[in-house]
Amino acid sequence: MAVDTRSPSDPFATLGLARTFDLDLAAAERTHRELSRALHPDKFVSAGASERRASLAKAVEVNEAWRTVRDPITRATALFALAGIEVSETKQPPSTPAFLMAMMEQREELAEARASKDVARLEALAKSIATQQADAERALAEGFGKGEGRREVLEPLVAKLGELRFYRRAMDEVSAIQEELEG
Repeated sequence: MAVDTRSPSDPFATLGLARTFDLDLAAAERTHRELSRALHPDKFVSAGASERRASLAKAVEVNEAWRTVRDPITRATALFALAGIEVSETKQPPSTPAFLMAMMEQREELAEARASKDVARLEALAKSIATQQADAERALAEGFGKGEGRREVLEPLVAKLGELRFYRRAMDEVSAIQEELEG
């Protein structure tokens, strides 16, 4: 399998994938494994030092590309960067007051479920948050599909990425509460 060397900062190109949010992750993982096997240091034991260094650098690049594309948040961040839109947790538009209020209410419900050790309520909250997270991912997939890398179409999607980050943190909190209640 040939390794695409066009742009080391493009994780999609590194893995030979289309620049899209809606990826076939199983196929991407297979590609990652194939590239990892082809670039494994054991295959370059008898090669010269520069070739060993180059294969190791490419293997690191392939692994980093896989870490980027397999996670929806880092995948979206990479797609925004490739479209010339810099985003980070501290560099994105503020969430709407309605969204922030909903998140505050959700956190209060999580705190109440924790305090009362209400596993059924926690599971219902987890299901609701997971649905919201899936909706945000679907909106990102649709938006990136329509945007085709055009900045003016993609910029409004940055807010959805912010929402996705909120949902991820909420799901992390749910997991922590579940572990606490099980232990």
